[in-house]
Amino acid sequence: MKSVSFSNADKYEPDDGWQRVSLAGSDQFTFEWFEKPPGHSSPMHDHENEQVCIVLQGELTIHTEDDKTTLERFDSAWLDAWESHRVENSGDDRAVAIDVFAPGRGFEFWTDRED
Repeated sequence: MKSVSFSNADKYEPDDGWQRVSLAGSDQFTFEWFEKPPGHSSPMHDHENEQVCIVLQGELTIHTEDDKTTLERFDSAWLDAWESHRVENSGDDRAVAIDVFAPGRGFEFWTDRED
């Protein structure tokens, strides 16, 4: 067993107010807690990982090339590997969610990224 204390977990802040925390996981899957301030959106991007996003607080809109959906508390969405998307806090309050990635990944997806 491997446990991860939230207060001691690896953290990354790609943009001001957009925080990500690496939770327990493996090479096969990873969990990341994140929060976004109102109006913040990640850039349109894709990756080799399938992704499930589960909203814990607030509201997030997930945009793909062909569609968009708005998730509220406890709603979830699945994105296929290589599906282009961006995640936006479309509400008026801080949004908090969990991302699950399979296969697992680390923060280097963002830190090693060339825009």
